[in-house]
Amino acid sequence: MKKINILSASLALILLTNLNVKAQIKLSDIFKKVTEKSANANATGTPTTFEIGQGIKEALQIGVSAGADRLSAKDGFLGNLAVKILIPPEAQKVERTLRGIGLNKLCDNVIVSLNRAAEDAATEAKPIFISAIKQMTLTDATNILLGNNDAATSYFKRVTTSQLMQKFSPIVTTSLNKVNATKYYSDLTSQYNRLPLVKPVNTNLTEYVTQKAIDGLFLEIAKEELKIRGNLNSRSSTLLQKVFGYADKKKS
Repeated sequence: MKKINILSASLALILLTNLNVKAQIKLSDIFKKVTEKSANANATGTPTTFEIGQGIKEALQIGVSAGADRLSAKDGFLGNLAVKILIPPEAQKVERTLRGIGLNKLCDNVIVSLNRAAEDAATEAKPIFISAIKQMTLTDATNILLGNNDAATSYFKRVTTSQLMQKFSPIVTTSLNKVNATKYYSDLTSQYNRLPLVKPVNTNLTEYVTQKAIDGLFLEIAKEELKIRGNLNSRSSTLLQKVFGYADKKKS
């Protein structure tokens, strides 16, 4: 009799355990569905002005950080054909002439050193862009969200170019000297200017590399802006999905 009672109790316990597990699984499924539904609801609808401001700032901070980090890394400029800095246009005839007489190494040294200087300068870009994002008004944010695909890039050009020039110029000068770019370029132009019947070539390397470095940064930021506007997978948070999803509907 005792064995029967024990067996019955065991069976009852097993049955209750299985029912409990099934109940937990069902509750888990229900909770998951409710959570997903809530997330989807939060990612749709009309965002508030505050949400637009926060969403744009979040997106731009992600974009400028990615762009600046790429360009400030070694070969960030040199290894990127879209932003690689070449010998100044007015000196490219110098390059062709010198390569024609076997001075390839000298020309290559100049190009590498110009790009290294830009990579050094790019390390200072992120704080300037982040500061511009923090100072952005809600009106700025809304205009960027509903504006053209380059609206954010245009905003940065307008509010950061002057500061970038001031910040980059001394860094570029120091870097050009550090990597011997000034010497290499001086050697290059000196070799050319000694040739008979040529017009002497002179270039302000600091101004040239500074402008090219800034142009490269804006190009990378433009790529990041297009990515988050056009690629749903780049909208990495519910807020970004809601804000840019709203923009998609407004523009369609």
